[in-house]
Order: sequence, then structure tokens, then C-alpha cells
Amino acid sequence: MTIAALSARALGTMLADWRDTGPAYVALAERICLLIVDGRIASETRLPAERELSETLQLSRTTVSSAYRTLRERGFLRSTQGSGSVSQIPAGQEARGATPRGLEAAPYDLTTACPPPWPGLRQLTERTLAEHPELFTEHGYDLLGTPELRAAIARRYTERGLPTEPENIMVTVGAQHAIGLLSRTLLRRGDRALIENPSYPHARDALIAAGARLTPLPVSTDDPTIGGEAGWDADQAVALFRRASPALAYLIPDIHNPTGLSMPQETRERIIRAAEHEGTTLIVDETTAELSHTAGPSPLPFAASAPPGRAGHIITLGSMGKTVWGGLRVGWIRATPHRIRRLVAARPAHDLGTPTIDQWVAMTALDSITDILLYRSEQLAATNVAMRAALAHHLPEWTLSPGRGGVCLWANLGAPLSTALTIAASSHGLLLTAGPRFGLDGAFERFLRVPLSMEPQEVEPLIVALAGAWHAVSGGRRAAEDPRGFPRIDVV
Repeated sequence: MTIAALSARALGTMLADWRDTGPAYVALAERICLLIVDGRIASETRLPAERELSETLQLSRTTVSSAYRTLRERGFLRSTQGSGSVSQIPAGQEARGATPRGLEAAPYDLTTACPPPWPGLRQLTERTLAEHPELFTEHGYDLLGTPELRAAIARRYTERGLPTEPENIMVTVGAQHAIGLLSRTLLRRGDRALIENPSYPHARDALIAAGARLTPLPVSTDDPTIGGEAGWDADQAVALFRRASPALAYLIPDIHNPTGLSMPQETRERIIRAAEHEGTTLIVDETTAELSHTAGPSPLPFAASAPPGRAGHIITLGSMGKTVWGGLRVGWIRATPHRIRRLVAARPAHDLGTPTIDQWVAMTALDSITDILLYRSEQLAATNVAMRAALAHHLPEWTLSPGRGGVCLWANLGAPLSTALTIAASSHGLLLTAGPRFGLDGAFERFLRVPLSMEPQEVEPLIVALAGAWHAVSGGRRAAEDPRGFPRIDVV
């Protein structure tokens, strides 16, 4: 296995303002631990030598040695002959559960932005199994997708205004699987790839794993020069395509993750033309595109904005993960038949197909998709109202993105304390994901993603705990006492 290396200078930049009032080696270990948990330091990365890091951070060699030893004891580092100290997630733990200082018992998990299952899922699954006993007579290896589900997905696109045939569809094991497959198949190591900043972090991870060099496309939530909710600067986007000439670009133009914004029509058209001119393949993730918080028709698919016959460079992704349930691992790729055949040929090296049962459950769900989307919209809208009200009351200094949909809020903290807040939250019963997880090169320390994954009645105590952690890091010893009795952390 190839082990990547992280320079002392790069780690120093990622650490940012890591010091607190406790022992320096503890604070350093905590911050490196969080970088590993958040995925900003990938597993199997060689950390800089103790001497180099101590010189960069202007610390004693003993302090760095003690921090590394603490991380080894917790299982986040291991010593490898010839490779020094290598990062890892402790054996037997998920990345989310391998957390600093006592987070294992935290009752409020804000690290995932996935709504609860659609209430009718169990009955729908039972009905599917009852009506299709023939499923268990098949071999179960399906690289392309069942003809019935591909036809149903194609009809759905056609109904939304983008004529589609089953030959344009490949069924995947969720959207993340689709992103990884496309990255591995379409990119060569060293290719330039454009990605919004901030964006879905696992998409960025997949592009990096495929060897891409990333170019960020800013999505602003608080720049008045852009105006309204138009978080994309069209002139800047066109200039980036021209300058970088990326092989691939990953976009979330409708109900963007994490900002909740949607791209204006003129910007769509200009990006489509710029990508076509540069020979760039656009991967358009529409996983959250239909999760508006207001009633109304579903948006026109992004590819429908291309001139007739000139959408071949646009690949569209969809998924059941946010609308029905994260555990229903069914997604899809819409592309030209030629690209679909290429993806099918590349797939067996990594997996042998999408589970048949899941596909038939997904097809049955598509029969009820109008009702499912209405339920999900109402559920997210209610939690959104409760969350905005609680944040306005307990954390009025924060500002929220004006997005009108999606499964999370993007909060501007007003100070670069997102990582410090994530660490402090451990003492208030909270699991958080720091803002830089959604950006490149340590950006977005002023931001925090707040998921809408809970019911409205669960919001108030959660935000009380969040406010306690925030006051601990932002107001010295003004930390609010958590009424549920969790010990507070005081950071001066």
C-alpha cells in the first residue's frame, strides 16, 4: 500500500490556532485527532517527523513527542518501519465513532445529515417481497441495474423535463458509489478536477483518491456583491474553466450541500457552455435536488439546460438516500449509452453489482415518489423552522445561509472557531463536523454545518447544548451550563 506524506508546513496550516489553556501536548494531540476523524488527514498518511514539526510549530521536541505518543496510545497513529508515524482510524471503530475525549457517549450526533426513514418504508418492503418471490431465483449479480428500475428512473427524468431512455441509466450502490466509480473511470492521475467550495466532502475524497488535482469553485453565502441567493459567480466560474481546463467538474446546482442554495438559470447555461468548450465532463449530483422546504414542482434537471443534442458531457447522479432512507443503498447514473457501457466494463474491479432486493424496493418507492417527496419536504421544513428559531434565540450572533431546501443549515459563526467548537462540544454531549471538512486547504473555519436530521421537538435541547459549547470557546468562562448535566469545558 502506498503511504502518502504530509509535510510539517502543510500540517501546521491545517492545525491553525490549535492552542488552548491546557497542556500543549494534549491540545496538539486533540487537534491532530480531529483532523484524522474529520478526514482532513486521510488514513495511511505519514505525519512529519517530530523534529520537523517542532521546528515548524516552534515547540519543544518533547511536546511533539508527547502528542504523538498520546495519539499512538489512542490508536490514531502507528509506527511503521521506514515510514515514521502513520495516521489511522482505531481498529473496530467507524470514523465517526473514533472520536476525541469522551465523544463516544455523546447523545446528540450532528455528524450526519440524513433524515429518518420514510415511515412507509417497512410496509413498502414487505409488499415488494410478497409481490416478487421470483427475486430469489436469480443469481443476484447485477452490474447495470434491473430493466424495470432503469425504465422507472428514465420515466421519472422524462416527466421532469429531461427525455431519457433506460439505456441512459446505470443503477449504483448509492450516490457515493457512483461518484467513486466515475472518478476512477474518467480521471487519470494528475488530471485537474473542479469542485465547489464548500461541497460534499466524500465527493472530494473520491476525486483525490483517483489522483485528481482539485480546483475550487467558490459558492458564497454572504457576499453582497453576488446578490440574492446566487452563490455562484458566473464570470469567475467561466474563468476557472478557461484557466484550469479541468477534465471533470463535480457540481451540486440544486439545493447545494451544505449551503442549500440553487444555481440561477443563466449561470447553468454559461457553465454548460464553458465545460463543453474545454472538453470537461460535468458530474451533476442531484441527490438533494427535490428536497425543497416549500411546496412546488421539482426543478428541471440541470442537463435540460443544455442546447438540444449537446448534453453528452453532462452526467447526472441521483439517489434514494435522502428522500427515502440512507440505508436504502440505491443510486443511479444518467449518461450517454457509450459512457454507461464504459462504466459497466470498469465496475467488476471494485464491486459486482447493486443488490437486487434493494432495487425492487426502490422501484416500488418510485411509484409513490410524489407522496414521499411531499412528506419529506414537510418534515424538513418543520425542523428547519424549529432550528432557525432556536438558533436565533440561543445563538443570535450566528448567521445562516438563505437556502430554502436540503438536509442541513450552513451557519456562519462570525469567528474562525469551528474546529475549536467541535472539540469543545465533546463536553456538552455533541458530535459535530467542523466547517473545514467541507472545504479545501482548511477553509471554512468560520462555518458549521447543522443537520436537519431530527424531529422538530428534539431541536431545543440540542441547540442549548450547542450554545453551551459555543460560549465556552467564544466567551472565555461564560460557558452556559448544560441542563442535562454534561460537564462543561472552559476555553479562555
